[in-house]
Amino acid sequence: MRPDQSRRNHTNDIHTAACAQDPGVDRRLFLSTATAAAATAMLPNFAQAAPEKKWRVGVIGHTGQGNYGHGLDTVWLSLPETEIVGLADANDKGRAACNRKIGMVPDFADYREMLKQTQPNIVAVSPRHLHEHRDMILAAIDAGAQGIYCEKPFCRTPQEADEIVAACEKSGTRLGLAHRNRYHPAVPVAMAALKEGVIGDLLEIRCRGKEDHRGGAQDIWVLGTHLLDLAHYYGGNATACSAVLLNGTRPVTKEDVVEGGEGLGPLAGDRLFARYEMESGIPMYFDSIKNQGVKEANFGVQLIGNKGFMDFRIDIEPLAHLVPGNPFLPTDKPRPWIPISSAGIGKPEPIDNLGKLVSKHILATRDLLAAVSEDRPPLSSAEDGRAIVEMIHAAFASHVKNGERVQLPLESRTHPLADLAAQPS
Repeated sequence: MRPDQSRRNHTNDIHTAACAQDPGVDRRLFLSTATAAAATAMLPNFAQAAPEKKWRVGVIGHTGQGNYGHGLDTVWLSLPETEIVGLADANDKGRAACNRKIGMVPDFADYREMLKQTQPNIVAVSPRHLHEHRDMILAAIDAGAQGIYCEKPFCRTPQEADEIVAACEKSGTRLGLAHRNRYHPAVPVAMAALKEGVIGDLLEIRCRGKEDHRGGAQDIWVLGTHLLDLAHYYGGNATACSAVLLNGTRPVTKEDVVEGGEGLGPLAGDRLFARYEMESGIPMYFDSIKNQGVKEANFGVQLIGNKGFMDFRIDIEPLAHLVPGNPFLPTDKPRPWIPISSAGIGKPEPIDNLGKLVSKHILATRDLLAAVSEDRPPLSSAEDGRAIVEMIHAAFASHVKNGERVQLPLESRTHPLADLAAQPS
């Protein structure tokens, strides 16, 4: 049997099982397939001809303080339209090692000097630790960068996010965030299917963190930003939040607040339960419990409807699946998990090596270059980053107010856990 025939048979089997689960799914699958091309047409053109002039890229890292993120130093080597013209890292040994890897370019201990001397068009703010992001980004904007690609998490507080967004707006700089899954071409296909009613009426959005040793407050920062980015895309801006932070079964108090690792700032709690009201009118939930994760099982987003649900497994390929049928109704029939590709629901993925294009930031960085050229926001922009930072802070702010419902945008732009720690005993 030819491989293409095997794929068609597999797709037919999935289609048959889905229709048996919910006869109405046949028409909805057809509609979603028919609009997949229209959805992916909204994505930038990632095919790249030989460039007449290359984008000049400056890489900022900090060995021992977040390093170079998840490959934000080397992605540019995969793009023929870019060339790395400068490298900055305050750690001498780390800088030398990175420079050997990227091809020996002018390097600097001070990122401000690198920006001044090399004048890059595009700047990679690479460290995973976020305590330097605000200063690095503002320095890149001041140096005239047209585009910035920043590792997640974005920055520490809504106040820092406000400063960055304002600076980008004033200068016209486009900032893209390394929420890699947001650039996956199945994401708009799933949005089109959602609008067509493939899962019926959307009832809620569910997010679970990775729930490893960083469970709770650290989880929502370090890994939950991927989830919040997708939830924000499908549900709109958060308008209110109510949440609780726990250490074990005990509510977090001022004595529990410590300086978090990875440059996160004040941190407390190994369990976090948050409920958000979204502007779409759909509630969104984020939950994380330390050391409760099963590898690649917890970490994801679910769009739950009354006729099925869509599931997104972060950094896994396929990214998205449809599970037809009311998720609350017992059944003795198996529920198929139908992959959602860039071609549509249950269709083979036509893009070669898509997992690498997503995980290695190639789609994301090409989207940034397109955003600069087209004078539009990147798919995961500074404004999106600010919305995510505010959602995280809203959970902390609600806990500080004993689980009270807090409205977004937050009135206070500083850190709620710092305010909690500063309360008199």
